[in-house]
Amino acid sequence: MKVLVLGGAGFIGRHVCDLLMQRGHVVTAFDPAPLELPAPHAGVRGDVRDATAVECYVARHDAVVHLAGLLGTAETVDRPGPSVEVNILGALNVFEAVRREAKRAVTITVGNHFMLNSYSITKSCAERLALMYNREHGTRIAVVRGLNAYGPGQKAKPVRKVMPNFILSALRVRDLTIYGDGEQIMDFIYVRDLAAILLLALFLDHGCYDRIFEAGSGRRTTINAVAECVIQAAGSRSRICHQPMRPGETANSIVLADTSTLEPLGVDAAGMVTLEDGLRQTIPW
Repeated sequence: MKVLVLGGAGFIGRHVCDLLMQRGHVVTAFDPAPLELPAPHAGVRGDVRDATAVECYVARHDAVVHLAGLLGTAETVDRPGPSVEVNILGALNVFEAVRREAKRAVTITVGNHFMLNSYSITKSCAERLALMYNREHGTRIAVVRGLNAYGPGQKAKPVRKVMPNFILSALRVRDLTIYGDGEQIMDFIYVRDLAAILLLALFLDHGCYDRIFEAGSGRRTTINAVAECVIQAAGSRSRICHQPMRPGETANSIVLADTSTLEPLGVDAAGMVTLEDGLRQTIPW
């Protein structure tokens, strides 16, 4: 198949593109920062806010993976406008093109959908719009709630992600900074497992377009425990320090996947890469 990956140059997008190419599909990575891919694959410069460009590329492909988004929790609370433009209006451009061209698609949403920050709010809005399109227009847009993905290729900035910042601090023997008391629960998923789930949701005839697949391990892990695990895996002498919660984040939050939602895809969370094994593959990178 010819598959369009919107946001293909991002962290998750690169792994999705790699997996698609390994499986023999022809990939177009559509992104403001184009990804260089070998022929017959292509990386093209594009923005989901450009409805005409989105329509044009959707029409040329058999299936669509929508990963484009403006990230950030504390980073976006003071300027919600760009998040709305990219994460809601951009998603609408994708959903409209998918509807008009009758193409199957998968879109990603967030685990911390309940938090009051621009990213969580706008991505949650987009996930509901996808479900509305499926019900009212008969589209086949699978919705996957990606929990806290980590792995090789994830950047530590400008959006501050937990795992790369923990790992870099541990490798530099600096304090690992935790916001809040560290007892909040986060569910981490290795990025290749998430990429595989996205493609199952895209290609399988599961018929589940009225619900959300929750892509996570289902493992209850506190941030304090994750930090300790990183320090141990890196062989570091770093210590843990605590800072006040950042704007847009919720103290004592629980972000945990209901892995039973993955049963229609034939996914057993027990077969996923464990946090310990994932760190062993990520830290060398």
